[in-house]
Parts: sequence; C-alpha cells; structure tokens
Amino acid sequence: MSLQGKTLFISGASRGIGLAIGLRAARDGANVVVAAKTAEPHPKLPGTIYTAAEAIEKAGGKALACLVDIRYEEQVQAAVKQAVEKFGGIDILVNNASAISLTDTLGTPMKRYDLMHSINTRGTFLCSQVCLPHLLKAKNPHVLNISPPLNMEERWFAPHVAYTMAKFGMSLCVLGMAGEFRGKVAFNALWPRTVIDTSAVRNLLGGEAVATQGRTPEIMADAAYAIFNKPVSHTGHFHIDDDLLRAEGVTDLSKYAVTPGAELMPDFFV
Repeated sequence: MSLQGKTLFISGASRGIGLAIGLRAARDGANVVVAAKTAEPHPKLPGTIYTAAEAIEKAGGKALACLVDIRYEEQVQAAVKQAVEKFGGIDILVNNASAISLTDTLGTPMKRYDLMHSINTRGTFLCSQVCLPHLLKAKNPHVLNISPPLNMEERWFAPHVAYTMAKFGMSLCVLGMAGEFRGKVAFNALWPRTVIDTSAVRNLLGGEAVATQGRTPEIMADAAYAIFNKPVSHTGHFHIDDDLLRAEGVTDLSKYAVTPGAELMPDFFV
C-alpha cells in the first residue's frame, strides 16, 4: 500500500480531518492540493492553506496551497488547473469542506441554510464535476466524501433538518456517482463513529469537554488511506472509520482516543 506520486485534491484541508488525510498521504510521498479558503489566521480556528502546505512538505509530500471557496465555480476550476499543471493530473479527490449549523427549523436563518447547501451539497458536486475529467485519466482513481451513511430515519433529521439535508446531499453524490462511474472512478463516503477532536469542535461545537471524549483526526486519515489503496471496484460504500479499520486488521484503536480510557461520545449520525 502506497500513495507515492499520487495527487490528492482535498477541500477544507487547512485543518482538522482534511489536513490529517493530507499528512497521512504525505508520509508516502504524495502530492497534496490544499484547497481551502483560509489564507489569513482565523481568530478561533488555527491553520491556513500555507501552514497546512508547510506541514505536508515536512511530512514528506509535495504541496500546493490553493485559495478556494468551493461555492464559486471559477475558483474550483482555477485550483484544479493549477494542480494539473503542477502535478500532471489528479488521482484522488476528498470532498471534506463543510459548513455546519445544528439548529432547528425555526432557528435556521435562510442565509445559513444557503451556506450549508452551497458548500456541502453543491460544493461537493462541483468539485467532483471539475475533477472528474482528470480522475478518468488516472490509474485507480478515488473520490471520498466525508459524509454520513444514508439512514433515512426521522431521528437524524428532526433536531437539525437543514444540516442533515446538506450532509446527506454529499452522501447522495456518492450513491449516484458510484453507479454512474462504476468501473472508472470509485466513489465512497467515510464518517466517524465518535466525535473527532478538531479545532471546530473545541471552538464552535461543544468545547473541550466534548472534544476530550472523542478520537483524534488520525483515525479518519488512516481509514481514508485504506480506502485509497483499494481497487476502483471498491465503490458505493458508506464506511464508518472504526469498522473499516477493524476489517483491515487493526485490533487496537486505543491510540486514537484523545483521553486514554475515557468513554467515547458517539457521533450524532451513527
């Protein structure tokens, strides 16, 4: 298993899960396109496209920092063009960028609704569409969406219907595109069993008390790595990180716990 020489285009790769996936690939000597919209330090969230690119190169990969807001078609097209010019193609797309608002129907301003759907569902579709001509030329190409299984049950929708619709839109892209491009490009989804300790969780979604009951982003990175090394025939799957790693023979998942021995908090879509 190796991603040496492979080129990954990762949206939202300046921090968190996206960056962890990039760093894991970099250890093999992969090329990583850091496609995100943080060029200047955020007041609450650490990391920029430039600090992420630097970390990826220190880890052994080659990096290209691209300032991209995936709501805008011309920005995605420009970033993909840069990536192909620099690295010669695209082998793997990771649709990781996402907006979140865990609000109920009356508490969701339409501006926030539009943001989530523009980034999550539309942005995923757009990045896939723009990368596909290059993925179709690649050897063993993969698209991985960081999105949940399509469990059509009321309990996943009722507390935050706008956000669930936007995330399930990403998963619907997997369902449809896996069939459309079967045998040519693999499309899969990956979602965590537990809370993942990211700066977004610590600063915006529950704080340290929640983050310390989770796992580190490296569990998602290792699971993604396993998917990328599967053949193109492995498509249309909605993977949960720890189930996938156990199937790969990883028996001890304790190294991923933020707090050793702590009871883990399940993710709200699992």
